[in-house]
Amino acid sequence: MPTKTTTIKTPAKTVKAPAKAVAVKVTVAPKAVAKPKTDEFQKLRIRVRAYEHKILDASVKQIIDTALRYDAKVMGPVPLPAEIKKYTVNRSTFVHKDAREQFEMRTHKRLIDIVNPNAKVIEALTNLSLPSGVNIDVKMI
Repeated sequence: MPTKTTTIKTPAKTVKAPAKAVAVKVTVAPKAVAKPKTDEFQKLRIRVRAYEHKILDASVKQIIDTALRYDAKVMGPVPLPAEIKKYTVNRSTFVHKDAREQFEMRTHKRLIDIVNPNAKVIEALTNLSLPSGVNIDVKMI
C-alpha cells in the first residue's frame, strides 16, 4: 500500500514529507543586514542629451576634460538607451490612405558622475560653453 505524501513549499526549497511525520526540517535564507554608512560622499550627476551623437560625444569629452583638469574623479560616460519618437504621416492630403511616410526623432543620452566635486570643478562646469542642441541636466546626489 503506497504512503501518502504532503508537499511543503518554503522560499529555499520544496520538501516532500510523509503525511504522518511530526517534525519537518525547513531551511530559510538569512535576511540581508543593512550596513551603516560611515563615509558620506556627494555626487554630481550630469545627464547630457542631444539629437546628434557626434556633437553629444564631443560635449561629453569637453565636460570630462574640464573635470579631470581640476583632479575630480569622473565615472562615465555611460551611454543610455536612445529615446525614439516615431511619427506616421499620410503622403496624400485626401485619398490614398495606404501611402504613408514614417519619420523618427532619436534623442541620444549620456550619463556622467563626478564624485566629491569641489567648488572649482562646479564653477568650471558652469562657465563651460557647449554647442547648441545639447541639453544638460545637473543634479547633486
